[in-house]
Amino acid sequence: MLDVCLLGCGGMMPLPYRYLTALMTRYNGSSLLIDCGEGTQIAIKEKGWSFKPIDVICFTHYHGDHISGLPGLLLTMGNADRTEPLTLIGPKGLERVVGCLRVIAPELPFPIIYKEIQGAEQTFEMNGYRLRAFRVNHNVLCYGYTMEIDRAGKFDAARAKAQDIPLPYWSRLQNGETIEDSGRIYTPDMVLGPARKGIKLTYTTDTRPTASILENAEGSDLFICEGMYGEKEKAAKASEHKHMMFYEAAALARDAHVREMWLTHYSPSLTRPEPYMDEVREIFPAAKAGRDGMSAELMFEDKEA
Repeated sequence: MLDVCLLGCGGMMPLPYRYLTALMTRYNGSSLLIDCGEGTQIAIKEKGWSFKPIDVICFTHYHGDHISGLPGLLLTMGNADRTEPLTLIGPKGLERVVGCLRVIAPELPFPIIYKEIQGAEQTFEMNGYRLRAFRVNHNVLCYGYTMEIDRAGKFDAARAKAQDIPLPYWSRLQNGETIEDSGRIYTPDMVLGPARKGIKLTYTTDTRPTASILENAEGSDLFICEGMYGEKEKAAKASEHKHMMFYEAAALARDAHVREMWLTHYSPSLTRPEPYMDEVREIFPAAKAGRDGMSAELMFEDKEA
């Protein structure tokens, strides 16, 4: 199961009822944060989640509404006597940008591991999931992210018995381990059925519609996508400043065959997204207007991939 919480869905500036951009996920004891806008700490506390398991923070880009909450979050982690390493992932310039922000958080009791994204697309394997960064189209270097959690096939005890595989090795093989004993090699495929459907989450913001979004979001269980404007008369503004309209996000969701879409990163001028959602749902029925604290539990399904 993957826990997902849209901590903040505002763009450009925080509002009394809307925090700036941040998404948090929890899986297998570790937590990942994508973007860290102003208000992220408050949003995490309101959700009732903990800062301690956060071991990865990703950035789409380095505009203030996506990273301004980082120094305070680092200080909070440090004041909680954290000693475990923290991994930061982001576009080129990551260490330089974070170093500048750390002028107000210079001493931390934990190491920071910097991973700058190389090229148009890069995949990171960590904590039991696969994280793929892909370039999108904003007025600065910007990336979207897809998280995938694979699921192995069911364990087949009858096959294990038929092949005389020792019982103590069953759980290790089920966990993907290859075992060599007395000249014989036991591999997971000897006892596992076909791979089952995993979990896929895609997040993208501050961009025009791109082929990279369409390709990487394909088949996602949840697609969280920028919807800067709902008003059709702002289409030219969205194009000029490299942002996305509600109906453009809906078309991406439809064409990528995702299961559900949440809109996020609203303009401060867009106080109420719901009046525009009927048109959005005509394009993609499983669309929702994101809001701070919106959450989901993405579950594994017992069917083949």
